[in-house]
Amino acid sequence: MSQLQKWSVLLFCICCGWGNAQTNDLSIKVLSQEDKQPLFGANILLKKLQKGAISDMEGMAAFSGIPNGTYELIISYLGYQTIKTTIDVPVTQQLVFYLKETEGELDAVIIESTRSTRDIRRIPTRIEIIGGEELAEKNMMNATNISMVLRESTGIQMQQTSLSSGNTNIRIQGLDGRYTQLLRDGFPLYGGFSSGLSIMQIPPLDLKQFEIIKGSASTLYGGGAIAGLVNLISKTPDYEPNLDIMFTQTHALGSTANIFYSKRNEKFGISLYGSGNYQQLFDPEDDGFSNLPETQSISLNPKLYYYPNENTTFWIGLNGTYDDRIGGDVEKIENGENGIHQYTEENISKRISSQAVFSTQIDSLRVLTLKNSFSYFHRSLDVPNMQFKGKQLNSFSEATLQHNYEKNDWTLGANLYTTNFDEADSAPLQRDQNDVTFGLFVNSNMDLSDNWILETGVRTDFAKGWGIFVLPRVSLLYKNEQGFSSRLGGGLGYKTPDIFTEEAEFINFENILRIDQNSLKAERSYGLNLDFNYKTKLFDDAIGFSVNQLFYVTAIDNGLLLSENANGFFQFENANGSILSKGAETNIKFSYNDFKWFINYALIDTKLLYLSGNPRKPLTAKHNAGSVLMYETSKWRVGYETYYTGSQILSNGTKTTDFVTMGFLAMRNFKWGGIFANFENFTDRRQSRFSSLVTPPHSNPTFPEIYAPTDGFIFSLGIIIKPFGNHTEHHDE
Repeated sequence: MSQLQKWSVLLFCICCGWGNAQTNDLSIKVLSQEDKQPLFGANILLKKLQKGAISDMEGMAAFSGIPNGTYELIISYLGYQTIKTTIDVPVTQQLVFYLKETEGELDAVIIESTRSTRDIRRIPTRIEIIGGEELAEKNMMNATNISMVLRESTGIQMQQTSLSSGNTNIRIQGLDGRYTQLLRDGFPLYGGFSSGLSIMQIPPLDLKQFEIIKGSASTLYGGGAIAGLVNLISKTPDYEPNLDIMFTQTHALGSTANIFYSKRNEKFGISLYGSGNYQQLFDPEDDGFSNLPETQSISLNPKLYYYPNENTTFWIGLNGTYDDRIGGDVEKIENGENGIHQYTEENISKRISSQAVFSTQIDSLRVLTLKNSFSYFHRSLDVPNMQFKGKQLNSFSEATLQHNYEKNDWTLGANLYTTNFDEADSAPLQRDQNDVTFGLFVNSNMDLSDNWILETGVRTDFAKGWGIFVLPRVSLLYKNEQGFSSRLGGGLGYKTPDIFTEEAEFINFENILRIDQNSLKAERSYGLNLDFNYKTKLFDDAIGFSVNQLFYVTAIDNGLLLSENANGFFQFENANGSILSKGAETNIKFSYNDFKWFINYALIDTKLLYLSGNPRKPLTAKHNAGSVLMYETSKWRVGYETYYTGSQILSNGTKTTDFVTMGFLAMRNFKWGGIFANFENFTDRRQSRFSSLVTPPHSNPTFPEIYAPTDGFIFSLGIIIKPFGNHTEHHDE
């Protein structure tokens, strides 16, 4: 071979190497053939590369780093015919595929909270989903906890109970936080003694979606779900490795680092999550008292998965959290007690919990699931001249059997839930409490016709010392092919008393007497929801439009009240009358190309019928509204939010002012991740602009009720690193 030929061959090999090194991005959209609606949860596989992705709520799936070539593409979705085809890469435009529904097969499993295997479109219970895209957005706004996600959902209020610690409770449809059940992967791990700290100690990076049921859900998960439930669904490992690393820094001197990794093979999978947060004292008013406490928090959550065969999954997880937050007098915290500088509130909490889940498909119709968890929570609350300290042990065990037929599915189950609160032996008032609840439940979905679906269920709980509670529920769904659907449902609920209420938290549990089972009754509730949905295309299919209108009413008998006796102690008693919450929620969505516009309004009318004149419930705004405008492309995500909160009534009868908050978020995406900037509440609306947050004397201050933001404008910068590309699930409501 001549020298010229050798150089020609070498040049050819180099050119071939360059050609093979070229990689491409690939975008695929999956729709149903019948109604052209996006299919959420479809599996897309490039067989030759063994690369997979899962479609989001818009039916979109994205691949990166795909070399030039011809590939076999497989698209599958439970209940639909699988597509097998070939594609040539590079592709000049987005690929769109339409799947045809298969008669007699089940729909995809995308909702976990209803214990059913149905697609959300065929579940009579009204469920709101906050999916991956919106979670990612809220994670950038607040990487330390989930309060931002919940606060901006229609009809949900985040009620801060302490200026010094930042403790916050969730209120759904105007009802106190103790009436909402907070779950993680179906486990009731939060609440009780942890109270308002729970929401502040759950980072959102390892969560793939929120499932929110408003209204009584006690039939599904037992006592406590009178106002509703929030189920936090964790990310699970896939064959494609997933690594997310996130750093956030705020101008209020808050620093947060989060990391999540997951990967599986044929038999085993792992997920590892870690989060650390440090917040310095923040006093925007410069009044000498903190609006954000000094906080040091760390959370770890490893999980191990085992797949003995394609029909069985077993996983175990361990969650540990340490949180130390101190707020109050800035001078004392920074330099020690000095003269009048005496007041601080410090919360030190430690949590460790375990979870274990075994699920197996016995045959083509039946699935058996076993669950167990143990949780240990230790907390000390210190204010001048008083300490509240104790530990709480919780356990939860459950067995369910699911039967799935062509037009009917039902779930039969039993669970055992125990709580043991042990106050420190040094406490002058020993308020230990042990509760044991055993429950049996059955839930069924039945297709009455192509347009009508009925869901029924009943639970019987045996609560030691409180009695037996029979909790039926029923929901009816109507849907047609023109984009209209409606749901009507209702059920009963209950809540056994404990001392961990918002009123008790507000006074730091000082001088509160223990729960007296001989004089108290469990709270009972009756709830009803009716909603209407319509989805269509406007202006020659250029603009997508959807609207949801909800009406609801919930009544609570034997409401738990805290009253002061003649000796200066506080004791719990049942209300002689009802709490009645009724209202409406409106959600509207427009979409045009890369733009989305969400508009919402909530009317919350909660009355205390046990008081003369039936006054409105304090700290509950009757009118709330919001607007979110989003622009999203493969490179950019830009969002502008506006929220209106109407006037509220304080406990002393004072009427507060209404206010508007605004936020702006911008993110630039790259193949390796992204960078973002968030301007939260950039108009700097905070309660101190309307009324005082602290009243004198300085040595023994009083803190009025909180009805508006306390921290004001927060600017943050952050970076997200995704070394393996973005193949996680993205769900958007």
